[in-house]
Amino acid sequence: MIRLFDVALSITGLTVGSPVLVILYVLGLFDTGSPLFRQERVGREKKPFTLVKFRTMKIDTASVASHLASNASITKFGYFLRRTKLDELPQLWNVLKGDMSLVGPRPCLFNQEELIAERQSRGVLDVRPGVTGLAQVNNIDMSTPRLLAETDQKMLQNLSLNAYFKYIFMTIVGKGAGDRIPGEG
Repeated sequence: MIRLFDVALSITGLTVGSPVLVILYVLGLFDTGSPLFRQERVGREKKPFTLVKFRTMKIDTASVASHLASNASITKFGYFLRRTKLDELPQLWNVLKGDMSLVGPRPCLFNQEELIAERQSRGVLDVRPGVTGLAQVNNIDMSTPRLLAETDQKMLQNLSLNAYFKYIFMTIVGKGAGDRIPGEG
């Protein structure tokens, strides 16, 4: 049932949001020259997939988890995108393709071995990763692997349609900071 809502909402979001996506893409061209950011992430059953977001950092920024990145790497336009969470919009394409769900554990990098081990031991990697979830709306990021994996597990054990829509709504209205870079505010 959740997959049906994922598809319907991602199609709606991509269709209705297409003017915004185009504007952000063009502004991103002026900001970095390369408005889309693609990165290999850990998907369901530990299968790799390419996550797509709007670029918020300089092109030469090291490919590390957000909590390890430098605040100086974020562009001025990137600050705006991150604060408004508009950088996440292209992930609707990942949801539509089936790589992700709107609600689920945030996909990590393959070099985050401690987080992968914690998630694997709790069955968290058995599901599609998500754009948002319980950890994100409660400001729990990847800097605390065990707490994040425990929170992901708790979310999955209690995930209902009501909770699914609650996490989406909370994210849209700005609850939670997501994966912030230290000092980003």
